[in-house]
Amino acid sequence: GQSGPGCPARTIVTSMMQAHMTPKDREGQKRMTGSEGKKFKMTLLAAFLFFTLLSIAAAPLPALAGDYLIGEGDTLMISVWGEKELSLSVKVRPDGKITLPALGEILAASQTPNELQTELQKRLRGIVKNPVVTVIVVEVTNNKVYVFGGGISPGVYSLTGRTTLLQLLCQIGQQRPVIEVRAVSPGSSSNTSTAQIADLRNSYVIRNGKKIKKDFYDLFVNGNMSQDIVIEPNDAIFIPAFQDRNVYVMGAVTTPKSISYRDGMTVVEAILEAGGFTKFAKPNNTVIYRKEGDKEIVTPVKLKDLINDGDLRQNPRIQPGDYVVVYESIF
Repeated sequence: GQSGPGCPARTIVTSMMQAHMTPKDREGQKRMTGSEGKKFKMTLLAAFLFFTLLSIAAAPLPALAGDYLIGEGDTLMISVWGEKELSLSVKVRPDGKITLPALGEILAASQTPNELQTELQKRLRGIVKNPVVTVIVVEVTNNKVYVFGGGISPGVYSLTGRTTLLQLLCQIGQQRPVIEVRAVSPGSSSNTSTAQIADLRNSYVIRNGKKIKKDFYDLFVNGNMSQDIVIEPNDAIFIPAFQDRNVYVMGAVTTPKSISYRDGMTVVEAILEAGGFTKFAKPNNTVIYRKEGDKEIVTPVKLKDLINDGDLRQNPRIQPGDYVVVYESIF
């Protein structure tokens, strides 16, 4: 457009340039005439615009879960200082790539702006001396979903067309977020994983501030498609860490089983719920096995002393995840 004396854009830029000049700069500017003065102004303008661009680029992008990841459909402003032909606005294609002059195709999706900026600087070193690159996400497509919770690494995912909950669960991470099934014998210190495990039973979708409860486990593990739903842009998926709320009663009891933990539950209550002792049981050889981090706590309990002598110390409270084992008499 026109840039005459009355042009608001020129007035604003000139005022901002002068605000950043020192008295010495202003005196020098007054002495400049003709092409020399014009060149000086253009240099100041270029420097001002560049550092303004840098300050904008430094502003953090908002993200609900982890650093913002560039997705297909996003519009990026890529600027290379001093290289106008390498600076442009580009949209990320459905394959996640962008095309840049002299560099060709580059994968942009699933990178943060800083990561892409670093990669571009590395690639440009063979073309431009000491390249200074800025990458700004100027337009975000409305196709993002946010995954968070203690059972999984948080992140932002891009929907590529119609995406269901099952498809999203298959997309998340390299490892499937399934609940580990305990198969370790009580008293054993064998290889139990201490990695965080996802609780798919208690996961849910948040949409427009409302909770949508679905059984992620039944869907993902058992293939119950009635639990599948179509994921919409801006949905948030909450996947908590798995916390074992069962107590396991094993050994010489009538019905060895897992029992849903109740607050204040004791050893005797757990054994009675498992049908009580068998005729081969040795009540004074009852043991509670408990995991605390990487350690295993072993607590012997003499239930015969409780029954015969009323020793209440032999009826301790148990905790979720405990194994109560009643051993048999060898005679």
